[in-house]
Amino acid sequence: MYVLTLAALTFTFTLAMQQICMAVLFKEIAEDLGMDLVEMGIVWGMPAFAALCIVLVAGLLTDRYGAIRVMGIACILAGVFGAVRGTTDDFLSLAIVTFFFGLSIWVIPSSVFKTTATWFSGRKLVIANGVVSAGMGLGFTVGSMISATVMSPLLNGWENVLYLYGGISVVIGLLWLLTVKEHAPVHLGAELTRVPLRQSVARVFPIKTIWLLGLTLLGYGACLQGMMGYLPTYLRDIGWTVASADGSLATFNALSTLGAIPLALLSARMDLRKAVLFPILVITVVGIALLPVVSVAMVWVILIVVGVTRDGFMAVALTISTETEGVGVVYAGTAMGLTQTLMNVGPIISPALGNSLADPANPASPYPFFLWAAFGLLALVAFCFVKETGWRQKPKL
Repeated sequence: MYVLTLAALTFTFTLAMQQICMAVLFKEIAEDLGMDLVEMGIVWGMPAFAALCIVLVAGLLTDRYGAIRVMGIACILAGVFGAVRGTTDDFLSLAIVTFFFGLSIWVIPSSVFKTTATWFSGRKLVIANGVVSAGMGLGFTVGSMISATVMSPLLNGWENVLYLYGGISVVIGLLWLLTVKEHAPVHLGAELTRVPLRQSVARVFPIKTIWLLGLTLLGYGACLQGMMGYLPTYLRDIGWTVASADGSLATFNALSTLGAIPLALLSARMDLRKAVLFPILVITVVGIALLPVVSVAMVWVILIVVGVTRDGFMAVALTISTETEGVGVVYAGTAMGLTQTLMNVGPIISPALGNSLADPANPASPYPFFLWAAFGLLALVAFCFVKETGWRQKPKL
């Protein structure tokens, strides 16, 4: 229980709050640093670019040296670089530091999901993944709700908000290193194994399902990441109050948190993954496409429907990568790394590309949202070819 709680809090504070706070602080940061909308999109997408460079390596290191050690060091570095963002004084320096921050935080997911795959199996695994994903959703919710409207005024500026969140991340990293030991997998007959890097690559890379799942997450992540980074600014520009605009993102993330565990439980009870995830992709594509053309009331409805499924989708989808035949616990880190490498290609390009389609003369322009919906359609097509897995389909260790 302690390890699961610490893993969830790692996602809450280190991965989620340190990222999402930027979306609601961008207006303040842009005014201080003289940034335009496209530069904001570049900074917002920088962690995804860093992820493309690191997550595969992170997965290999996790399988080779152990999830706990790798995760503890990554949390400390994420805290340091996250805080250093507050010392920057122009777009270029912020982008560079954000890149190194991204390198640190995107080591963490492979380690977290490797840890859950080590400590849990079968139905308990998808539920555990739902719990840690709920932790991420909690961080997104709280971070978007309080960072700009509460913490920045309270701490006298966005810089001090970043310092605080960075300090919390360093403490979490120390807790991993000092209070948790590597654990042998709970699966019958499994042992704590250190896998050579070449062997991990040779085993995981030929598996078609992992590539298709990564392509699915590429489109899904591009769709939602672009929308989330732009939504508060878009809503303010079309006349929403600051509280309402930021509150929409907070609501989206809050519902995502609430939906993560129930969706994981549903998948576990049904012993199915695709049957749960496919309708979510359809709803997401349609909802994002409709966001800029519907009434205010319908905007809230769409955010509720799409938001309540987001973290649960990620939890169940990443469970597939562990359950896929030929992966199992031993190669879970590498599979997660490859999947998330592909996943982060989309969020690298989607924020800046979508923001570039915005028309300053027409703040209500729908084209950014149409682009992000097209990424979601790509995810839907790729997911059609992903093989179904379930807890009864035991992965080969």
